[in-house]
Amino acid sequence: MKAGFLHELRDGVTPRAGALLLAVLALQLGFIASYFGAFHEPTPHRIPVAVTAPAPALTELVDRLNSLPGAPLDARAVPSEESARRMIDRREVYGAFVVSAQDATDRLIIASGAGASVGQALVQIFTPLEDQQERAFTTEDAKPAQLGDARGLSGFHLALGWVVGGYLVAIAVSASKGSRPANPRRALVRLGSLLAYALLAGIGGALVSGAAFGAIDGHLGRLWWFGALLVFASGCCTMALQAAFGYVGTGLAVLLFVVLGCPSAGGAYPAPLLPPFWRAVGPWLPPGLGTEAIRGIVYFDSVGVGRSALILAGYALTGAVGTLVVARITRPRPVVIPPNRSLVPVSR
Repeated sequence: MKAGFLHELRDGVTPRAGALLLAVLALQLGFIASYFGAFHEPTPHRIPVAVTAPAPALTELVDRLNSLPGAPLDARAVPSEESARRMIDRREVYGAFVVSAQDATDRLIIASGAGASVGQALVQIFTPLEDQQERAFTTEDAKPAQLGDARGLSGFHLALGWVVGGYLVAIAVSASKGSRPANPRRALVRLGSLLAYALLAGIGGALVSGAAFGAIDGHLGRLWWFGALLVFASGCCTMALQAAFGYVGTGLAVLLFVVLGCPSAGGAYPAPLLPPFWRAVGPWLPPGLGTEAIRGIVYFDSVGVGRSALILAGYALTGAVGTLVVARITRPRPVVIPPNRSLVPVSR
């Protein structure tokens, strides 16, 4: 009985299967560690904010804000409130602090569409500072989130859905037809199918988020093309990794897009609230690129979308070329026919 069980165990769990199990465990634990590392203690770090005040006090105020313990602010002096608002529109700052020359009530201008948690952090930073000066401030939201866009998270959810669809369709093709295309023509067929899928996914995601739920209304055309690009770029990158590394490539795609990409995307906590590592990698990975671009399309008249689109086009081009190159240099394994065996069944 014992020998039989050991035999079945060795036969059922091969060394390759055991290695895959360990790889999945590593990805799972990495996913958990990445989320906890990014979100367990969000701390403001050099949040860009425009500051305007009467001329004699402006320089001193900016210096005081920039020297706060922990460096939570990157205060930038501007000559007027209009200049500060233009910087918010251009996404150069997350908010503006306007000191009144008439009374003791100042104003803090935030932009919830860029991430509600940053606006809340600014309120928490300025409240004790104003109390110390026996002043008060009111808060104005220059870019309020749409009614269906709770806490400005819809852009992150939509971007994540598009990225997941891109790498899942590549994994599905790999599972059904093998990770490496048999030849360049097969690779082109796969890439063409992925492009068609990306176009459908782009319009589908834009319609679901807007018409179906009202989370992101309007901007259908721009969301469609950007969503299609995001899906295609994620799928091309995954296809190339799978073609080059097989099952390991699938793990690398999950590592990039899920383990590292999701916590650093700036959804619940935008970049100024994340630890250094996630703050550095987020703007270069598809989930973060998608989140920032969708917020730009919906709230900032497409400011910042060009950068995201350019980097995603690089992902798509590199992935497509990589898939074609691997398909060209990899030859299918010849079928080995054992001696005295025939491919034609013998009738009995």
